[in-house]
Amino acid sequence: MELRQLTYFEAVVRCGGFTRAAEDLLVAQPAISAQVRRLESELGVALLTRTTRRVALTEAGELVLARARRVLAEVAAARDEAAQVAQVVRGAVAVGTTGVLGGFDLPAVLAGFARRHPGVTLSLRTGLVDALTDDLVAGALDLVLGPIHPELPPGTAATPLAPDRLVLLTPPGREGGDLADLDGQPFVCLPSGSGLRDVLDGLAARLGVDLPVRFEASTPDGVRDLVAAGLGVALLAGSAVDRPGPTVGVHEVVPATAHPPFGVLHRTPMSPAARALHLAMIGAGAP
Repeated sequence: MELRQLTYFEAVVRCGGFTRAAEDLLVAQPAISAQVRRLESELGVALLTRTTRRVALTEAGELVLARARRVLAEVAAARDEAAQVAQVVRGAVAVGTTGVLGGFDLPAVLAGFARRHPGVTLSLRTGLVDALTDDLVAGALDLVLGPIHPELPPGTAATPLAPDRLVLLTPPGREGGDLADLDGQPFVCLPSGSGLRDVLDGLAARLGVDLPVRFEASTPDGVRDLVAAGLGVALLAGSAVDRPGPTVGVHEVVPATAHPPFGVLHRTPMSPAARALHLAMIGAGAP
């Protein structure tokens, strides 16, 4: 089965006959007739009933037509996206990222994009998700990589790339436990303005306990280092402790608490250059 056969078949139905389909597609009528007959032969069923005046769909033809139109629509969308990417020859894309990338290889994605589009200027900044989101809304950033929270700012959209989980980190050899049992215990966390700090503060309020942040670190790796040194316990995205680092205890959070998925946040609409990089990030995905 060829795309051309589906195109000719759909045109015959849409135009109401082989002659009009040939005029619409600027193709000789015998060629259209031959391809439709070949399609019927490959499927082993008649798709059209033919008379001297008109053609009509058979029951099988109605089913094939619906699928053919879906296939042709997907092909048209793919061509449009490819054309948009091909038109990206210059521009600038500013990317913001949090410290939690999981298995997403951002340097490789940026390097590959730069090779394909040397006329596009890329910039990258790392920070906390709240500040990065504010800059995205203000137009200072085009894309933000990090946890995708349920409530998105107006004028933005998000594409989740990979799920994540929340875990409890303890110094080596120390057991985990219910967060309510950690009342008053020193915590290590990212600074105020981070999604993780909001989660910790929300849990403390919901459980009616004190989960005091005695030590702050600017990155997830810094949080892990402080916990490994025995200075406190911490909540952290599971993807942040799946990579190599100092030994810590990793436990399920009790009560179970969801962590937002990792993904790409962007303004709408996007510039052609930002859209092209967005597509490259989606293509790279995350394990």
